[in-house]
Amino acid sequence: METVVSGIRSTGKLHLGNYYGAIQNFVKMQHEYNCYFFIADLHSLTTHPTPDDLHGNVKHVLVEYLAAGIDPDRATIYIQSDVPEIAELYLYLNMNAYLGELERSTSFKDKVRAQPDNVNAGLLTYPVLMAADILIHKATKVPVGKDQEQHLEMARTFGNRFNRLYNHDYFPEPYAFTFSENLVKIPGLDGKGKMGKSEGEANAVYLSDTPEVIRKKVMRAVTDSGPTTENQEKPQEIQNLFDLMKVVSTEDTYQHFDGLYNNCQIRYGDLKKQLAEDMIIATAPIREKINDIAADSAYLRQVARHGAIKARESAQKTIKEIRELIGFRSF
Repeated sequence: METVVSGIRSTGKLHLGNYYGAIQNFVKMQHEYNCYFFIADLHSLTTHPTPDDLHGNVKHVLVEYLAAGIDPDRATIYIQSDVPEIAELYLYLNMNAYLGELERSTSFKDKVRAQPDNVNAGLLTYPVLMAADILIHKATKVPVGKDQEQHLEMARTFGNRFNRLYNHDYFPEPYAFTFSENLVKIPGLDGKGKMGKSEGEANAVYLSDTPEVIRKKVMRAVTDSGPTTENQEKPQEIQNLFDLMKVVSTEDTYQHFDGLYNNCQIRYGDLKKQLAEDMIIATAPIREKINDIAADSAYLRQVARHGAIKARESAQKTIKEIRELIGFRSF
């Protein structure tokens, strides 16, 4: 069975974009591949969270992984910092990662612009840590979006460089893996880009949001004054709402409102009310499980410990072999 590795940063609750863009496929993958799904708490340290925030965010993601249907008996669910071998591999790979290639990383340039007062070494070497996450399990398939493809290319570079340096065909090459033929991109409610945590609470609908919160967020979504001619092209903010409806509503509902728009009869208030109710229905089963699982601390501890043991079995084997290849041998 081929190995799949993917992780989500522990920077807050999961939203519809996480679910439809990634986790829904994770649930399907776990039945066909050797899957490692981790919570990337080491990556989140680049933004200096408080200890309480870090712990709370890790718990949120763990709970929501489970509520969304990832089965700890089928897939290995673990917290990144519970596997110290990742940090050790990160160190070894850093010795063969060069300043120029790290500075050319698109995500590093974006972060420098976004947080000029916090340009730390962790941001610079983020692709190396991501490579360690993947290579520690010798994964060949990595579910990533377009924004992460450069990092995956760098992971191949670092793995191949290690192979050449130590004259051993050790690390396989990891490649992007979508699993589903139709990639789902979930837009945000701000009328601009994709749904995301960094764009603010109002932009994202979280899996744990109550019906009241979902209604408020959707009703505040950005719209325009409405179409002025039949069958005119939808502006970005309106297309976003229809794209969301395409994911959570029935085809009949989507066609009904699309027809109203094309005939210049659309009432955005009605569209938003329907969209909100459909989101509430779509998230209800997960939301109920989130509340139940979050209250069961003993179960969460059991899942985290079980996942750490399974992940470390794989990671320790890799590190043992790597140390031998590098030349760290006992006398």
